[in-house]
Amino acid sequence: MKHGPDIVTLAALIGDPARANILTALMAGHALTASELAAEAGVTPQTVSAHLNRLEDGALIRRRKQGRHAYVELAGPEVAQALEGLMGLAASTGQLRSRPGPRDAALRQARVCYDHLAGDLGVQMFAAMRRQGALSLGREGLTLTHTGVALMGDLGIDLATLPRSRAPLCRECLDWSARQSHLAGRIGRAMLARFETLGWMVRQPGSRALRVPQNGLIAFNHLFPQEETRL
Repeated sequence: MKHGPDIVTLAALIGDPARANILTALMAGHALTASELAAEAGVTPQTVSAHLNRLEDGALIRRRKQGRHAYVELAGPEVAQALEGLMGLAASTGQLRSRPGPRDAALRQARVCYDHLAGDLGVQMFAAMRRQGALSLGREGLTLTHTGVALMGDLGIDLATLPRSRAPLCRECLDWSARQSHLAGRIGRAMLARFETLGWMVRQPGSRALRVPQNGLIAFNHLFPQEETRL
């Protein structure tokens, strides 16, 4: 008899096309209703209810009631991290559901990964912060340095007021499109929220893609410049 984590059950839950679409829709970080998820999954309200029950039993989602309405969200950042890793594996092995198009290009540039910035700009930010000495990667994992604390202050992020949660202060998250790391954790969440407040990035209804206005891109590139290519 085998002992240890049962990945077969989780793989079966995620492997169903309708449930995979439900989980992908929730990767935007918003809580959605069962009706909205039925549309995302392409199934009837009755069928989506059965799928949601299975996902909830598997601890992949949780439901919240707000007045007369019930909303569904991912159970936590560790679920989003696992899904993002699977997306990266699927992309690297050629398992793509459609040909690249305009929407795919927008997702590759900047998108929401549960609650933090992903895509090319997320990878660019992570790399720039490493070069600037704002992030340090050692045996204890990823840590925010004194330079990073100063950077947060310049951005208007008060570390003392960040909500307490199980999530670490900062964490690497593998980006499925760029195949490099972007920044997750409470710092990653706070930075994306700040970019939205500043108008540098705007969420798109019904999509994980972020619209990046030209003035926002200029400000972002100034703070997190790309590494110069050496000839």
